[in-house]
Amino acid sequence: MEKRNDITIDDAEKAVGRSTSSLDLDDKDEALRLVGLERAESFTEEQYRKVRWKLDMVIPPLCQAVYCSQYLDKNVLNYASIMGLPITGQHYNLIALAFYLGFLIWVFPTMYISQRLRLGKYLGVNVVLWGIIMMLHAVPKSFGPFFVLRLLLGMLESCVAPILILIISMFYTKNEQAQRISWFYLMNGVSGIFGGFVAYGISFDINAKIAPYKIMYLLTGGLAVMVGIAVVLWMPDSPLHALFLSRKERVIAVERIRDDQGGTENKTIKKHQVIEAFSDIRSWMIVLLTIMTAIPNGSLSSFGNIIIKSFGYTSQQALILSAPIGAVGIISALLCGWYSDRASERMLPIVLGLIPTIVGSGMLVGLKSTPENKGALLFADYIVTFFGSSLAIVYAYNASNTSGHTKKVTVNAMTLAAFCIGNIIGSETFLPKDAPNYIPGKTAILILLILSLALCFVIRWVNRHLNGKKRKYIQELKERNNWTDGDILKERQRHAFLDMTDHENPYFVYTS
Repeated sequence: MEKRNDITIDDAEKAVGRSTSSLDLDDKDEALRLVGLERAESFTEEQYRKVRWKLDMVIPPLCQAVYCSQYLDKNVLNYASIMGLPITGQHYNLIALAFYLGFLIWVFPTMYISQRLRLGKYLGVNVVLWGIIMMLHAVPKSFGPFFVLRLLLGMLESCVAPILILIISMFYTKNEQAQRISWFYLMNGVSGIFGGFVAYGISFDINAKIAPYKIMYLLTGGLAVMVGIAVVLWMPDSPLHALFLSRKERVIAVERIRDDQGGTENKTIKKHQVIEAFSDIRSWMIVLLTIMTAIPNGSLSSFGNIIIKSFGYTSQQALILSAPIGAVGIISALLCGWYSDRASERMLPIVLGLIPTIVGSGMLVGLKSTPENKGALLFADYIVTFFGSSLAIVYAYNASNTSGHTKKVTVNAMTLAAFCIGNIIGSETFLPKDAPNYIPGKTAILILLILSLALCFVIRWVNRHLNGKKRKYIQELKERNNWTDGDILKERQRHAFLDMTDHENPYFVYTS
């Protein structure tokens, strides 16, 4: 009996040989409740475009609102650090770390809970709860309560990126996913600009009865509550529950993604898919890449304004000068997302985003912090943030290169856990004893990003190698069974919604 990765081909053929009515739908993809094993009706490109337009009017804006709120809420600590926050020194480093510690503790439990529940509703409730936690940050004045609140904030926000990736992968084809993910990821930049200007304006009210940093927490927390309510009301949980689409439009939405072999969702947590996620070398390469790019993120998101201030600027100047960093983030996310989908590439856009970052890191390490170098150092600090787009493409990589719903959930959780670990390390990279130049931290960023560049090419080669093996295997199937290209197309359609993993499904194609 011939083997194909983790299952036998005979088993796969038995699975697709049954009619939809006899299939255990709880074991298969939710999409089979709307469509059959094979495409029963053909739709025109115009019909596909109309449905995609309706999806674009609802899903990306809600994703953007959630991601903007998340980044803003996480980053308020950065503004608060120079707006009168009573926690300084090593205690500041620890509360910066607390967010990612909570994130790391809860990311796997929250993702498996979300798989069992309605995805959009679960996300919305989490957003409302973290908005309340944000507003409570205005109450404590000591380290202990602040640490606990930051820990809870990290736990509640840990579900965001994995759920948004799942939602995008449910509704969009592979060559549409990177752009849609970049559309919500660019909100990091928008929130950076928005938060910088708001913090700058609030900092002038020196006679306020409420400390400026407390005003920031109250404003951003209230915004999060409103966003969460909108998500509960309007974010679709899956194509099956997209109430803003007619039944026929839901069928079209599912048929649009059939050929990608990625499926939509399945409520059953499958142990063998969890095991496959952890035993897949590609999962660990993405984990490593994420850690190496998250360490700089942890450093710069917590210490960005402190670094700018170290160039010789005042606290208020540092707040306003941090705004262009957001613009760089927007531009890099849009460019990398557009190129990634257009070229059907995932690793090359990350490489392109890392190049200016490495140049900027070299300038930060090599240039002394003198009045003559203020402008050059500020420019370097801006272009360093180009690397931020790499995480958006990693999200798109997971969406395009993982099949089997439980495996998707697990790989997304692994990636975000890695992001968390990297940020925890990053928050301890810029130590008070290294102030004001923080040369060891800047040097670490430079080295890690160079290593990330090399790893991208390794990941790209592995995916191309696996695609070559699958093409060879399908050719062997054709010859063994005397199949035509039409037969292969039919088999591809029948495998699309069986909730098979990318290893199990011979028709799944990796995006390099």
